Amino acid sequence: MHSTLMIFIDGVGIGENDPKKNPFFNGRLNFAKIIFGASPHLGDQHLQSDNKYLFPVDACMGVKGLPQSGTGQTSIFCGVNAPKINKGHFGPYPPAALKQTLKEKNIFREFLNRNLNVEFVNAYPKIFFDYINSGRKRLSATSLSCLLSGVKLKNSTDLRRGQALSAEIDNSRWVNKLNYTHKIIKPETAANRLFKIAQRNHFTLFEYFLTDHIGHGRIKDEADATLKVLDKFLIHVLRNIPKNISLIICSDHGNIEDMSVKMHTRNPALGITAGLHAEELSQKINSLYDIKNSILGYYS
Repeated sequence: MHSTLMIFIDGVGIGENDPKKNPFFNGRLNFAKIIFGASPHLGDQHLQSDNKYLFPVDACMGVKGLPQSGTGQTSIFCGVNAPKINKGHFGPYPPAALKQTLKEKNIFREFLNRNLNVEFVNAYPKIFFDYINSGRKRLSATSLSCLLSGVKLKNSTDLRRGQALSAEIDNSRWVNKLNYTHKIIKPETAANRLFKIAQRNHFTLFEYFLTDHIGHGRIKDEADATLKVLDKFLIHVLRNIPKNISLIICSDHGNIEDMSVKMHTRNPALGITAGLHAEELSQKINSLYDIKNSILGYYS
């Protein structure tokens, strides 16, 4: 079975070759250098190594202003130019004008309409489900897409059983911030669990948002440890992709690549493809709204 694994990483763009600004050049984000032999920057936006491709993805999509998560993620998961439809970038949550688009065109629904298996890997703590049950529903494009498509949102039990991943990869925030008793795991263990889950589905999504939080300065004191975990996770993923998996790593806008400001950037978003159909996918994906349709082209 051909499986597609998407790892969505919030707020990662391709920026300047400047170690004062860019964690890709000051030792905080090393995965690209280790896998591709170099780190991406505005003067060298395309990297390749052993059927792995790193490339820029247009996050502005012809719309003025700073790209935002609500419209950027909707573009990724629905295959539409969401900021153009919305007449402006919007975030962090999808605007009301795009809720129907999310309901009808999100990538989970498209796979389900083809009678194919999908799974959203992230586990949510009890406090999140309490929030939903209270009637308040300011949700990200990913969780909202799942709810609108009948895709199960995973919980603490799924995480404990190894059937889900925590948003921070290693369970550390669940243990240290939320007082759960789960084991803190190695990033490599999390990556192997992700592969195991992905191989039973046609489409699997894992979402990582702490890069955007670091870019905004929200978890400054934890940035180094957090990025170290992400680095190890991505290195293991990129080195050990199963033969039947198409891997797509993507982002919705720039942010963390310019730590001199605490806001999004107009830089190209980071794109990486590896594994099955990697080269062809890298050539098809130019803008955020190309991602969904490029994936679905292999499941018609």
